[in-house]
Amino acid sequence: MPDPFGRAIRDFHRGEQDEPLIQRDGEQTLDHPIERFYFGEFDAADESGAWLDSRLDGPLLDVGAGAGRHTLHFQERFETVAVEVSDHLVETMAERGVEDARRGDMFDLRESFERDRFQSALAIGTQLGLAGSMQGLRRFLGDLAHVTRPDATAVVDCYDPDRNRVSELLGYRPDPTPGLASRVMWFEYEDDTGETLLFRLFSPDRLREAAVGTGWEVETVDYGDDGPHYRAALAKR
Repeated sequence: MPDPFGRAIRDFHRGEQDEPLIQRDGEQTLDHPIERFYFGEFDAADESGAWLDSRLDGPLLDVGAGAGRHTLHFQERFETVAVEVSDHLVETMAERGVEDARRGDMFDLRESFERDRFQSALAIGTQLGLAGSMQGLRRFLGDLAHVTRPDATAVVDCYDPDRNRVSELLGYRPDPTPGLASRVMWFEYEDDTGETLLFRLFSPDRLREAAVGTGWEVETVDYGDDGPHYRAALAKR
């Protein structure tokens, strides 16, 4: 299956990217900012980095790890396992010095790891929305609880459909249900077109609802600014 997203990021890392990575929804397009999103230095001294640092401990599971930006920082402190569904991204992480980069599906964690394997988990990049539905989100949180310890923590992120400017997202689709919306888009790079991606957007209240019965509770939510993007810190009950 074509993987324009992973291939473009790998090519950027190798200095071989000659064309932009395009996000598309019909005739609407956007150049995806690879360097800013995946290769910026993690700064644990700034407010955002310190917020993340204070909520994670090892062993850490980094799912949807991209080019390994977070993993490279945290593996200096404790064991960190980076998981990506793209072979190109696994290869890129290994080339960048990620010590444990694995190919795997974040929505199939029980098949990849034993119970209580990790002390914390990280899912940053809004890939949480690929759960597709409230049921899918609940299933993911249950699987994440299975592979983490009884006193584990986690950080996830998403877009809040009830916040300002959410309709400006490429591929945004409204939903009549409060706290829910969708985003439909795909990636193009050189001669490759990726599969159509359906992201569900969950408000923090919907995340709290999905967490009921999974072992997790939402401790705090951080927006950073007045936009729709937020990070949520979770902890085991």
